Amino acid sequence: MDLINNEYYSAGVKLTGVAHDFGTPVYVYNAEIIQQQYETLSKSFHGITLRIQYACKALTNLSILRVMKNLGAGLDAVSIQEVQLGLKAGFRPDQILFTPNCVSIREIIAGVEAGVRINIDNISILEQFGNTYGSNVPCCIRLNPHISAGAHHHIQTGHVDSKFGISIHQLRHIHRLIKTFGIKVNGLHIHTGSEILDSSVFLKVADLMFDEAEAFPDLEFIDFGSGFKVAYKEGDVTTDIGDLGKTLSSRFRDFCRDYGRDLELWFEPGKFLVSEAGILLVGVNVVKQTLATVFAGVDSGQNHLIRPMFYDAYHDIVNISNPEGRPRVYTVVGYICETDTLGWDRKINEIREGDVLAIKNAGAYGFSMSNNYNSRLRPPEVLVNHGKATLIRRRETLDDLLLTQTEFS
Repeated sequence: MDLINNEYYSAGVKLTGVAHDFGTPVYVYNAEIIQQQYETLSKSFHGITLRIQYACKALTNLSILRVMKNLGAGLDAVSIQEVQLGLKAGFRPDQILFTPNCVSIREIIAGVEAGVRINIDNISILEQFGNTYGSNVPCCIRLNPHISAGAHHHIQTGHVDSKFGISIHQLRHIHRLIKTFGIKVNGLHIHTGSEILDSSVFLKVADLMFDEAEAFPDLEFIDFGSGFKVAYKEGDVTTDIGDLGKTLSSRFRDFCRDYGRDLELWFEPGKFLVSEAGILLVGVNVVKQTLATVFAGVDSGQNHLIRPMFYDAYHDIVNISNPEGRPRVYTVVGYICETDTLGWDRKINEIREGDVLAIKNAGAYGFSMSNNYNSRLRPPEVLVNHGKATLIRRRETLDDLLLTQTEFS
């Protein structure tokens, strides 16, 4: 957000104007920030073939998917429904990597029939896949390196007790299956989780992958997942993408020379591309003072943004209606019949009933994790770009809630 002449703007669009025109709550996404993040990542790697697969679980709106496609990204999909959305958005099947978890072979078969790339993360499915397709359909294999990323336990995926990936210690079993069924493995994949601060985690994983890749002769790519740390508040330490790009590019070139041919290096950023591009605008319903706390109660809650309650995530909150107001301490809460605190003890410019608050870093896992708890309706989504605001998802109505229900008589 940019503060210009006492008004907050995003991509040249006045945010109070968005709140007025589309109502609150409303998700607002800045296409220019998405492009900046994409270019930051793509320009940090040199002398290699880099492929960026957008992890669409972060935000699956078709308009956002088309923004990614136009930038040159591929897609990382974790459900057959995400695959279908990606195809609908215009991605070619070969641009989509399908990495489901704990699904039946039926969903894998649906992915094969859709023509997308398949990524397998457990021994049982690998055996069934090999028995079904043999060498006719190649696949990628997701490995669990047993390396902790140091993130919140809900978003770590590479530790020893994780449900994700095939243990690195089961490689002998993997190779037996490959030999028995003639499986062609064209990619290796590792993802250790989110919020990775130290690029040495990626480098440690890289060394592990390069060592094991020698035993897979048909590789076309190695996929390092993502997990880049983004800033949620001033002073946050973030992943040094430039340093990572320089170091990993060099190591990858050395690996490809030893492997005997050039492979592609893949990443699957989700949060990195869209988190900072998103803002949730909410209206203040009430200001309520108790003996200990001043609450700002807003027209949204954990049904629209669950990350603060689910992950104890911090999202900066700004009063865009009163930029010059005296800072006071508030706890911002929602209208759900649960404890749905969006921000505890925050210093925010004086909040008045009717003001509009902007909750920042709401582009990733905001709308995509929203729900209809308390029979509340989900908000609209707006894309801003070069001074124009476009509605890309309308606000839900009660008819939408009733659409799939049938009457009992």
